[in-house]
Amino acid sequence: MSSELSHVDESSGVVKMVDVGAKPPMRRRAIARGAVLMAPETARRLRDLPKGDALTTAKLAGIMAGKQTSNLIPLCHPLPLDRVEVELEVGQGRVDITASAETTARTGVEMEALTAVAVAGLTVYDMAKAIDKGMSITGITLVEKHKEPV
Repeated sequence: MSSELSHVDESSGVVKMVDVGAKPPMRRRAIARGAVLMAPETARRLRDLPKGDALTTAKLAGIMAGKQTSNLIPLCHPLPLDRVEVELEVGQGRVDITASAETTARTGVEMEALTAVAVAGLTVYDMAKAIDKGMSITGITLVEKHKEPV
């Protein structure tokens, strides 16, 4: 049985953690984006919600989530993150979220950047759900991935 999936053992078909032990450490960076769609009035009120400032809270939640990715996603390697950044930009009826993660390690930081975006979006949703039942989180995607020798 042959698999193109990195997390599936070719001989048994069982899921596994990828062995990155033979790979050289590299400087790695990933950027992910997503958005929370909402009513325009909700977007205007994000800093003054009953639960508090949704943007600052979401930024912190995204950073914390990026740091905890290997605890949330079973086959992710724990990484020594050098930096996780989360930016939220309020637009007309939406909050655009961008997250970046950096490390020097044997495997990439895509999952950390994606997790940061997802949890930041979930936090905005949680904080604004009392005033907007029609929100949606959308378009979470990896937009850049870089690696270079150390």
